[in-house]
Amino acid sequence: MKALRSDIRYRTYATAGGGPKLVLLHGGLQTSANFTRLAELLATAFTVYVPDRRGRGRSGPAADDHGLRAEIDDLAAVLDETGAGNVFGLSSGAVIALNAALELPAIRRLALYEPPLRLGADDPVAWRPRFEKELAAGRTAAAFVTVSKGTGDLRYAPRAALIPLAALFLRAERWSGTGEVGRLVPTMLLDAAVVEDASGPFDRYAAITAETLLLGGARSASYLKRVLTGLEAVVPRVRRVTLDGVGHLAADNHGKPGLVAAELRKFLG
Repeated sequence: MKALRSDIRYRTYATAGGGPKLVLLHGGLQTSANFTRLAELLATAFTVYVPDRRGRGRSGPAADDHGLRAEIDDLAAVLDETGAGNVFGLSSGAVIALNAALELPAIRRLALYEPPLRLGADDPVAWRPRFEKELAAGRTAAAFVTVSKGTGDLRYAPRAALIPLAALFLRAERWSGTGEVGRLVPTMLLDAAVVEDASGPFDRYAAITAETLLLGGARSASYLKRVLTGLEAVVPRVRRVTLDGVGHLAADNHGKPGLVAAELRKFLG
């Protein structure tokens, strides 16, 4: 794992001969390790850089006023050091990449998987007040369920059944010596800050000059599909692809990263 002049760490994946340079930006409850399978699939054709976003993995801590500005600055540092011009972002990582493309000419091609932006009555961080109360009370499993349901993937599962399952999962992680997800739960407040900072009219995204690919899952929450529709209407050089049989976390190791990799190869190749 390499380090920037700042305290951002990133993983590099490449085969002999390299290829076009691509940065993968993870979402909430994730680190660079969650994109291992996706990066390995893409490394046959690209040189892939996967940073740990601030406050996660091996990167440095986030400041108290951490938000979208800091995330864009960190991405800019990665692009500057690696020379990459292609960026893929998932969820809050897509929110960062989208807004970075408004000000970073280095981003020539942009692939976004379901950025959870505010649109009309849809508030993708409506879970935050309950989440903060559960964290303050030391109810990490309940907080984990609250934010997981907030993405929409677990929207049909009852909380009463999910909380004890989440508690078992987090306990098993601690026993195994990893505990990664348990440590990441509080960092969802950083993701919420990014989404809140990005609030505003979609018209501003008409200024994006990068060629843009919008990706989404057929099983994802309706509000995420509405966001993609809103972006599709304003981003100038855009195309959209819906992946069958998957939801919000298709790019994750435990999703269907092969489907995402195939679309990225077509778009960036």
